[in-house]
Amino acid sequence: MLIKIVIFALVCYVLYRLFVNDSKKKAEKEAEQRKKRVESGEMVQDPVCGTYVDKSNAITVRNGDQTLYFCSYECRQKYIDRFNEQQKLN
Repeated sequence: MLIKIVIFALVCYVLYRLFVNDSKKKAEKEAEQRKKRVESGEMVQDPVCGTYVDKSNAITVRNGDQTLYFCSYECRQKYIDRFNEQQKLN
C-alpha cells in the first residue's frame, strides 16, 4: 500500500513539473515574440499607461503630424483631457 502511494505521489510530481515547465516555456516564447513585434514596430507603447498595443488594433489620435496609439478609449480620453488642460494654460 505504501509503495502505491509513493508511486502515485511520484507520478503526480512528474506531471506537475512537466506542466510547470511547459507553461514557463510558453510564457518565455510569448515574451520573445512580443519583444520582436515591439522592435519591428508592429506594437507601440500607449503614452498614458505605458502598455504595448498592437498597432493594427490600437485606438488612434492624430496630433498634427503625429499619430498616437492607445490601448483603450479611457487612455485616449485621459490624453485628450490633459492636452486640453495644457492648451488652456497656454
